[in-house]
Amino acid sequence: MNLRTLTLSLVGGWILGTSTPAFAQNNLMYQTPPKPIADLIDAPTTPWTSLSPDNQVMLLMDNPSLPSIEEVAAPELRLAGLRINPRAFDGSRNAYTTGFTLKQMDGTERKVTGLPEKANMRNIRWSSDGARVAFTHNTGKGLELWVIDVAQASAQKLTEAELNGSMAGTPYTWLSDNETIVYRSKLDDVGAAPEAPTTPEGPTISETGDRKAAVRTYQDLLKNRFDEELFTYYASGQLKKMKIGGTAEPIGEPGIIRGFADSPDGQYLLVTKVEQPFSYLVPYSRFPMTIEIWDMAGNVVKTVANVPSGETIPKGFMAVRTGPRSFSWRADKPATLYWAEAQDEGDPAIETDVRDALFHLEAPFTGEAVKDMDFELRYSGIEWGNDDLALTYQYWWSNRRIVTQKFSPADPAKGTEVIWDRSWEDRYNDPGDFETHENEYGRQVLLTDKKGKYLYLTGTGASPEGNRPFVDQYEIATGETERLWRSEAPYYESPVVIYDLKKMEVITRRESTDEPANYYIRNLKKDELTAITDFPHPYPQMKEVQKELIRYTRKDGVELTGTLYLPPGYDKERDGKLPVLMWAYPEEYKSKDAAGQVSGSPYTFIRINWASPLFWLMRGYAVLDDPGMPIVGEGDAEPNDSFREQLVANAEAAINKLDEMGVGDPARVAVGGHSYGAFMTANLLAHSDLFQCGIARSGAYNRTLTPFGFQSEERTYWEAPEVYYTMSPFSHADKINEPILLIHGEADNNSGTYPMQSERLFNALKGLGGDARLVMLPAESHGYRAYESVMHMLWEMTTFMDKHLGESSVQR
Repeated sequence: MNLRTLTLSLVGGWILGTSTPAFAQNNLMYQTPPKPIADLIDAPTTPWTSLSPDNQVMLLMDNPSLPSIEEVAAPELRLAGLRINPRAFDGSRNAYTTGFTLKQMDGTERKVTGLPEKANMRNIRWSSDGARVAFTHNTGKGLELWVIDVAQASAQKLTEAELNGSMAGTPYTWLSDNETIVYRSKLDDVGAAPEAPTTPEGPTISETGDRKAAVRTYQDLLKNRFDEELFTYYASGQLKKMKIGGTAEPIGEPGIIRGFADSPDGQYLLVTKVEQPFSYLVPYSRFPMTIEIWDMAGNVVKTVANVPSGETIPKGFMAVRTGPRSFSWRADKPATLYWAEAQDEGDPAIETDVRDALFHLEAPFTGEAVKDMDFELRYSGIEWGNDDLALTYQYWWSNRRIVTQKFSPADPAKGTEVIWDRSWEDRYNDPGDFETHENEYGRQVLLTDKKGKYLYLTGTGASPEGNRPFVDQYEIATGETERLWRSEAPYYESPVVIYDLKKMEVITRRESTDEPANYYIRNLKKDELTAITDFPHPYPQMKEVQKELIRYTRKDGVELTGTLYLPPGYDKERDGKLPVLMWAYPEEYKSKDAAGQVSGSPYTFIRINWASPLFWLMRGYAVLDDPGMPIVGEGDAEPNDSFREQLVANAEAAINKLDEMGVGDPARVAVGGHSYGAFMTANLLAHSDLFQCGIARSGAYNRTLTPFGFQSEERTYWEAPEVYYTMSPFSHADKINEPILLIHGEADNNSGTYPMQSERLFNALKGLGGDARLVMLPAESHGYRAYESVMHMLWEMTTFMDKHLGESSVQR
C-alpha cells in the first residue's frame, strides 16, 4: 500500500465535498484539518522530566512531535504478543527522546553534549548515586547502550549495536556499585533470520486437551512453526556485564531471557527464562517459564520455580497461576527473595479463607523457603521499610476491596495489623500512597522521620470540590494522620517527591487552567514557593477557553459530573446554544455512592494530545469531556445486567444539563469515544435518539467475538448469552439510524478490538441501508501515532461533525 494513501470505505459519505454513490470504496490522500486545529498538533511540545535519586538534578528530555507515517509503517514483526523492529532487535512502537538537558534545583541548565546523531533514545535510567544516566539508542540497525556523566553533562557510547530489546522491559540494569551494568545482548552468533518456507511443510494443528483454556481474545499470537522460529530468533539473548570504561563479559548460558533483576547487594540475578512448548492461544508472558537465581559468574545457584503454561489459568479476574509468582527482592536486605503462592489452586471460584501465602528465601539459597503469612484475598505487593516495618497489600475484584497491612519482617509470627480495609472505588476516602526514598542499596524503602515515628502519604485527594492533592503525616504507632498541606484553588498542585524532610520541602507540579504545569520547591513550614522550571504555554490561542466542572443528576438519583469546555470568545447571550461534542468512556461500579463521586479538577491545565476532543473548541463547538458514564451493579447484580438502560440515562442527563445551562443545543449533539468509548457510542446510537451523529474510534461491537469476557465482564458468553447479545451494537445494527463515523487502526493490537470489529459493523450497516463511513488507518495500532494519521483523523472528524451538526455561531 502506498504510504501516502488512505484506504476508506463509506456509505452515503463524501470526498472533498463531492457527492458519492450509496456505497463506494476509494483511495484518498492524507488530508489536513482546518488550520486552527492543525496548529494545535504543530504546537511546541513540553519536555518530559525525570528527577535524580537524590532529587538534586532534573533531567529534561526533548519530546519529539508525532513521527511520520514512514516511521510508523516500518517493517514490524508481531509475535507472541510482541511487536518487534526486526532491523534493530527492539520494540517497534516505542516513544523516544531526541535530546537531554540537566537542570539544577537553582534553575541552572546544561545541555548534554556528545549525544548520537539523529538520536532515538529511550530506556532511560539513573544510577542510584545520581552520577550517571544510562539509555539505549536505536540506530535503525541495532540497539546501543550509552551513558551520561552528569558532572560533565556529556554522553559516551558503551557498546556497539548489540543489545536485544525485543522483549518488554528495559534490557539492562544498574548494579548497586553504580559502576556496573548488566544487559541483554543479541546472541553473539545470531546469524541471519529464518526465512519463511517456500511451500507449506504441513498443517498447523491444535487440540483441546483435558483442561479448560478460557482465554481472552489476544492479538499478535504465534500461528505456526515459522512464527515459533522467528520468536526464538528475536527473543533469544545473552546476559553480559560491563564496568563503565571496561569490556563486556558474558554471564551464564544464553536463552529466551524474559527478565532479570539484580539483588540489592549486586551479587545475584533473578533470571526468568521462557521455555517451550510455546502456545498459539496466549502471549509469551503466559508461556512456560523457569525462574532461577544466578551468581554474577552465571552459575545457577537455585532453581526457584518451573512454571507451566498459562493457557489453563482458571476463569476470572482474580485467577492466577499455581506455584510461585510475583517475585521481588527485599529492598532493605542484601539478597532475600520473596514471592507469593496461590493456596486456592489459583481459582477464584473456590471458596476458601486463604487465597495466597507469602514465602521468602535468603542467600545463599541452600535452605528451604520460609512461609511468612497467609492472605485472605489476592496478594498484590509489599513496600519495604526495615526489620520492624513493611506493608503488604491484598485485594479482590468482585467487591472492589483492598486491604493494607503492616508487619515485622524480622518476626512475621507476630502477625499483621490492618491499616486500611476499604473499597478502591471510594475515591474520597483514598488515603494516598506512602512516600519512599532510596536506601544504601539504591532501592526504594518507606520514608520515615529520623526517629522512625512517622510515615508520609501523598495522594490525589478526591473530594466533592474535585481533586485536591495533599501531603499527610502518618503516625505508625497510632495510625493517626495529620494533613501537612493541600492544593488550593485556583491551582492544581500535586506533590512529586518529598525533597527535604527536615526542612519539610516538597517538589510539586503546579498548573492552572491557563498556566502549564511547572515544577516548584514548596516549603510547607514557611508556605514558600520557588520555581524550578518555566515551561511556556504551548498554545496561547487556547487561553480564553472556558472550563467548568459541572454537576447533574441521573433520573435514578446517581450524581454525575463532567468537564465542560466552551470555545474562546463564546458569549452565551450573544451566541446562544452551541453544537456539542460529548466524548466519554463508561466505567463499572459496585456502589452508586462511589459512582457519584467527583473525579478530575476544574483547575488542571487545558492540554491537548492526539486523542483529545478539545480540538473542536477551535471550530466553535462546546465540548463535554469525560461526562459520568457509570454502570452500577450493587449487591448480587452485575453492572452489565442493565448496561444499556444506564448508558442512555447517563447521556440523557448530560444533554439535559447542557440544555438547562443554555450552552448546548440538544438537537445538535455528537457522541464519541475511543475503544470502550467507541462501543458506548454505537450502543447509544442504537438505543436512543439523543444524538445527531456518532464517532467511534477503534472499538469492539460484537461481543460474541470476545466470548471469554471483555472490559470488566468476567462471565463468559455461555454463562450470560443475553448480556453479550444485549450489549452488542452489532446485534442491533438495524436500530442505528444516525450517521456514524468508524475509525480503526489496521494494526490494532488491543485485546478484543480487532480491526474486523469495525469492518463487520460497517458491513452490517451497509447491508441495512445505514449511514456510515469507515476509515482504516494504515499501520496504526490501538492508539494512533503517525503525524499523517492524526491529521487525517482530525480532518475526518471535523468534516463529519460540520456536515451533521452544522456550523457554530461562535466567530472563529
